[in-house]
Amino acid sequence: MPTGKVEERVLQPSNRWLNAELILQRPVEKRAMAPYDVIILGLGAMGSAAAYHLARRGRRVLGLEQFTPAHDRGASHGRSRIIREAYFEDPRYVPLIRRAYELWDTLQQESGARLLLPTGGLMIGPEESELVQGALASARQHDLRHELLSRADLRRRFAQFAAEEATVAVWEPRAGALFPEDCIRAHLAGATRAGAVLQFEEPVRQWHAAGDTVEVTTAGGIYSAGRLIVTAGPWAGQVLPRLGLPLEVERNVMYWFRPRDPALFTPDRCPVYIYEYAPRRLVYGFPALRADGIKVAYHHSGELCTPETIRRDVGEDEIQGMRGLLARYLPEANGELLQTATCMYTNTPDGHFIIDRHPDYASVTIACGFSGHGFKFSPVIGEALAEFCEYGHTRHDIELFRLRRFASPV
Repeated sequence: MPTGKVEERVLQPSNRWLNAELILQRPVEKRAMAPYDVIILGLGAMGSAAAYHLARRGRRVLGLEQFTPAHDRGASHGRSRIIREAYFEDPRYVPLIRRAYELWDTLQQESGARLLLPTGGLMIGPEESELVQGALASARQHDLRHELLSRADLRRRFAQFAAEEATVAVWEPRAGALFPEDCIRAHLAGATRAGAVLQFEEPVRQWHAAGDTVEVTTAGGIYSAGRLIVTAGPWAGQVLPRLGLPLEVERNVMYWFRPRDPALFTPDRCPVYIYEYAPRRLVYGFPALRADGIKVAYHHSGELCTPETIRRDVGEDEIQGMRGLLARYLPEANGELLQTATCMYTNTPDGHFIIDRHPDYASVTIACGFSGHGFKFSPVIGEALAEFCEYGHTRHDIELFRLRRFASPV
């Protein structure tokens, strides 16, 4: 392990601060604090899960978050997230999602809150599409329960969808909806019960790593620990600037509509779905959950941003674009617009996650680049990060997510 090296980064304050210069000049309050075993930077989906698993293993955990619990400024909000098993992105995700299902069930029982609602799921598109073929590959390789529905089958069983010619669907019965804010709160509550110290509205200014110690400076104090986990979401590039991670932050919009025929969109009649309406162009959606109306969104908009420059307003042209898609594929959903919201994807070039040790500091673990499809995995990723901190490795196969795949050829 390298010794004597120091990584330092003065982070730009969030744009929520009204007087940034004053904040930067304010002297840090140095408090006498016993060192922790692990400090976690960022308590969204992955950070909250890591805090939960580490604290339950008896580790002294400090979690730091610049916003409030389960906030809406990053990537882990929006009131619903899809969970699915026939993973079109790559069959290697399937063992991880199977473990995630087990962990979500455990957390749901512990918390007493409804975190996962099974609805079944549809992957819809032309039979040769990446979505359909990828879902079939995962289902067949891992012997998952599924059906390949013809266009006639789809229209007969799910009248919500105006499927065009040459359209088929992969039906998987275990898919459903997660409630992300409740999931994060359940992980945070479980971590706190197990002894973790979680501090919110405490932005990080810089961190250092040298030998077996890391030190983190925030607006409120200086903290030390033996290990550091960086789960900073769209802020990962700012927290880890010297690594030059190939990350792009993308603005995406979520829409909620009141369906014209509400009876068609109850969770017992309408599954979660992903629809490939053009090559590699995906829209996804949910039934009406918790009186929210139905939620729909594009999976990738292509509009790049930063956490400071993201455009939070939603234009009329964007709304009309989504209405046009609904009119074509889901006409009875195309009712009154109830709400819009924005979130950020942090994308890698290949769409796969980054989970690895920092290449220069064995005491630092990185989890980022979840590319708009990571939330469902958060409990198993939290488990993997806890194992990394304890043993230097994890039982889970994460070779797909290693940093070395981005290394330039010699």
